[in-house]
Amino acid sequence: MKDILVTGAYGGMGRAAVQALRKCGFRVFALDRKVGETVENIIPVEADITSEESVISALKTVRTYTDSLYAVVHFAGIYMLDSLVEMNSVSFRRIFDVNLYGAFLVNKTFLPLLGEGSRILITTSELAPLDPLPFTGIYAVTKGALDKYAYSLRMELQLLGISVSVLRAGAVDTGMLGVSTDALDRFCEKTELYICNADRFKKIVSRVEARCIPPEKIAEKVAQILKKRRPAFAYSINRNPLLLLLDFLPKRIQLWAIRTVLR
Repeated sequence: MKDILVTGAYGGMGRAAVQALRKCGFRVFALDRKVGETVENIIPVEADITSEESVISALKTVRTYTDSLYAVVHFAGIYMLDSLVEMNSVSFRRIFDVNLYGAFLVNKTFLPLLGEGSRILITTSELAPLDPLPFTGIYAVTKGALDKYAYSLRMELQLLGISVSVLRAGAVDTGMLGVSTDALDRFCEKTELYICNADRFKKIVSRVEARCIPPEKIAEKVAQILKKRRPAFAYSINRNPLLLLLDFLPKRIQLWAIRTVLR
């Protein structure tokens, strides 16, 4: 039986992926800040991915069961919506810590358990390769950086026979959508610079997120990717046509369109 480590394992996408991977015959180490009970072939591992000491402790826990992993699958992450000139420095640092530094720390720490033929799969976002929109910029920047980090890691780890891929997921019907709505509500209430703009942007976000898919679809995709003999670098699911269309336009037209809609 092959072993897989999943971060963010008790969130919407992570939980669905853990169950799907168990059904595929894997034993899953389910890592998260808050974990559930041990069940057959699912071993909870409590850890904070932004703490080196905590991640090292998680490695020690996993090593009591196995000395090798077939894959590390990343779902841990947070969503944030704010103005790049109004958000506080603590929030700015935190989203980078969770969305980028956490992945770096887990991969670096668990590398000794990964051998030739093993895989790392990182969930980024459909926004990662696209030009950021106003107020979602901080989230898009962290996911874009994570996407670039993943490709750089793929360039390196291919020399060790380890594959690195990203899953660029669009809107998924998890608690994150509720978090997104709440974040947007808070932003609309607190912003002093973009009152009218934020209200209009809220309507746009609602339309974009209306095209969401269940987390089980993400789980199926993860299982398919891990079964591939030679995984590609990037896989996408549920891309939004409006976002793709906007990104296709020249940047000056993008800026004009956003200015026209939100001002």
